[in-house]
Amino acid sequence: MILQPIPGTPALRMNETLIITDLHIGVEAHLGKKGFHITSRTEDMLDTILECAGTELNRLIVLGDVKDSVPGSTKQEYREIPTFFDKLSEMFDSIDLVRGNHDTAIEEFLPMSVKVRPAKGMRIGDVGFIHGHVWPSDDVMSSKVLVMGHVHPAIMFRDGVGRQYTEPCWVRGRFKPEQDRYPHIPEEFIIVPAFNRLLGGSPVNVIGEGFLGPLLTSDMPDRDNCRIHLLDGVDVGILGNLWLDGGRRMPRNLKQGQRKLG
Repeated sequence: MILQPIPGTPALRMNETLIITDLHIGVEAHLGKKGFHITSRTEDMLDTILECAGTELNRLIVLGDVKDSVPGSTKQEYREIPTFFDKLSEMFDSIDLVRGNHDTAIEEFLPMSVKVRPAKGMRIGDVGFIHGHVWPSDDVMSSKVLVMGHVHPAIMFRDGVGRQYTEPCWVRGRFKPEQDRYPHIPEEFIIVPAFNRLLGGSPVNVIGEGFLGPLLTSDMPDRDNCRIHLLDGVDVGILGNLWLDGGRRMPRNLKQGQRKLG
């Protein structure tokens, strides 16, 4: 199966399937309690999904964290999530949700047509799908490629006078062959950026930050050789050349990386 990021969008295409993660519907309500009054972006996310799908994609996989609240739920979530998925159900023939750590009691928000998959993941052919907050099943780890969310990956840039900013990014990497937890491991993994742009991102190139969940924080991933791409497809480089130790330098090979992700 061919996995291809959709340019400019934190969404992945696999044949006729669209893959997204980390919607966090309801985050505006929590920001409002902190003094940030932002209009809901849920309709914008819906429009972007439908634009990505067009007339070619007929299946949707959401890699967890539909809700933002955990535990409990907000009025915004009760108001927006059912309508959101009702509209998606009119567009897609099939919708799968791999349960994330924020998706407590998510079934009460969803139409019966949405299939809620266990947090340990699901597999389609040679591709496994997880959210990333628990260890995947043996079956999922026997896939050729593992696709996950949860991290909200971003790359941090910092200039010589200390100004900094982050950009959401794709992370592609491999696992070290020396491990004894699973009988088989994927040839590579892909971390999908958060679909909700309000979430910002967790800078994967800042030491001590970035990677989340038992699998990615274990000794299994070969972090230094992970490849980083921006949403527009620019190849920033390998993570081992981009580490910031509290941020005294810019990634040194940004100008070198121009190869597109695919």
